[in-house]
Amino acid sequence: MMRIRRRQKQKIESELDITSFMNLMIVLVPVLLLSLVFSQVRILNLQLPIMANAAQQQDKKQAKALELVITKQHLTLNYPAGILLKRFDVSEKGYDFSALAIYLQDLKLTFQQQNIDKNDIVILLAPEVDYQTIVSAMDTVRSFKAVVAANLVDAELFPLISLGDAPLEKITKEQAGAQQ
Repeated sequence: MMRIRRRQKQKIESELDITSFMNLMIVLVPVLLLSLVFSQVRILNLQLPIMANAAQQQDKKQAKALELVITKQHLTLNYPAGILLKRFDVSEKGYDFSALAIYLQDLKLTFQQQNIDKNDIVILLAPEVDYQTIVSAMDTVRSFKAVVAANLVDAELFPLISLGDAPLEKITKEQAGAQQ
């Protein structure tokens, strides 16, 4: 009878081995932390068009609006609204967003030198423009990379972005010119 009691006491006193579980956690925690970087969500703030009740104020602002018209053939920068400032044709590589960014940086500097506080831009899109082109255009007009105190930062260009449809008469004239 004594032997049975001793064996039961020995079984109760044994320790729990969690070494394999700790090894799993050591590997799993860094993997989970690294995966968090790849699952970021970006939110772009857009302004919606103003209704007709503020038409007079809109007409004053419309005259001084900076517009980027995107069609399948080119990018057109207008300032004030409807007046051609610069045109960037599409090449074999696609839209020339780098040239657009450089030109917008110069334009922003010109506005600052003339004490014009301009932070908004209207992007007018043709129906055939794809989603990636819209996102690339928004990223280009919003900011650019600049070096400040040996650090690479995003410098502001025109962060207040409004979207709209490109004027139909411009699109049809361009398509007619491309067919000839």
